[in-house]
Amino acid sequence: MPRRGSLVAYGVTRLVMAFPMLLILLTVVFVVLRIIPGDPIYALYGGRAKPSVVMAQRHKLGLDQPLYLQFANYIAQVFTGNFGTSLGPIFGGQNVMDVIMQRLPATVELAVGSMLVATIIGISVGILSGINRDRIVDVVGRLYGTIIFVIPIFWLGLMLQFVFAVDLKWFPVNSRFDVSIPPPATITGLYTIDSLLKGRLDAFAVAVRHLFLPCLTLGLVLSGFFTKTVRANLLRTAGADYVEAARARGIRRRAIVMRYAFKNALIPVITVLGLEFAILFAGAVLTETTFNWNGMGLLLVNSIEVQDYPLIQGTIIVYSFIIVIISLMVDFLNGLIDPRVRY
Repeated sequence: MPRRGSLVAYGVTRLVMAFPMLLILLTVVFVVLRIIPGDPIYALYGGRAKPSVVMAQRHKLGLDQPLYLQFANYIAQVFTGNFGTSLGPIFGGQNVMDVIMQRLPATVELAVGSMLVATIIGISVGILSGINRDRIVDVVGRLYGTIIFVIPIFWLGLMLQFVFAVDLKWFPVNSRFDVSIPPPATITGLYTIDSLLKGRLDAFAVAVRHLFLPCLTLGLVLSGFFTKTVRANLLRTAGADYVEAARARGIRRRAIVMRYAFKNALIPVITVLGLEFAILFAGAVLTETTFNWNGMGLLLVNSIEVQDYPLIQGTIIVYSFIIVIISLMVDFLNGLIDPRVRY
């Protein structure tokens, strides 16, 4: 058995603890989808369907079964990756998991790009604010962290579209790729990665131009949280004994900040990183809708509009799995960096 306090034991413990959290999330999704108004069969056929057709479809989908049997079938479907087929007019008859996997790479590309923007801007502003406490740089940094985090994503996206796409025409208004050139052959589904793997530098440039504004929109909003967290933890560690000892030895200020203060302020930042990813996927729904970005967020909005219940259910479940996996990764990183959290 893994020794208590070891990284393996900690990882196994966190993995076991993730199952109840996942089960709670799945239960919430199941309950919410069954208490919201509307009926997937009537949404599919409208008021013109014959009662016999409605009954046959309800039986086919298992909606005429008792709730406990529906829940058991639902859990079995989740863990086998079988979410059924889409009922809506857009993807009607297609396998739900296939539709989700077609859209997932777009959301992953947006999420990674946005997190990169948020990390670079948020940590940079947080460090500048923390090492210049109560100076004008700190005041500006604190104002930035507070204001940018509460700005509505859709409003910021529209403003950036108007300035950089409509007025200056530096970037495209929306969508993932230009219709004027063929996209790269699909390998990962990420246009930027596939373009590089295929040596398509022209396609890579187009993909980056389309990616810039959506990532900037979501990344700027998320960077405010990073700024406040980095500043607060940098100030906390700056007064620690080991930092004072480093100052007394004449170590340069830059080295003290990066080697001692920031390094020890990193653990809360990593924890925030996991929380940011959860917020990011929620923000991706608004960002993808604003920029007509064909990812899971836009897929969820479209499926809600046409009451495509299997697609709604499948998309939310995949989102839930992603958030749980990211939470596990953050816990593991915390245990790797700071052995104290393993006990």
